[in-house]
Amino acid sequence: MKITVDHSLCEGHAKCMERAPEVFEVDDEDLSQVIATNLDAELLAKVERAVRSCPRQAINVDS
Repeated sequence: MKITVDHSLCEGHAKCMERAPEVFEVDDEDLSQVIATNLDAELLAKVERAVRSCPRQAINVDS
């Protein structure tokens, strides 16, 4: 599974970090970054909530 953030869409609202702080962080440019790649079922559920909460739909999950 690959999680990416489209930085051309991301506006730094940090909704993803609120939903899944183990997976996302906001960098110095206020853009979300993926910091975890090995996801168990609990983290995957958090990522799915983060995807739904992103106001710009900037998070992509490819299996």
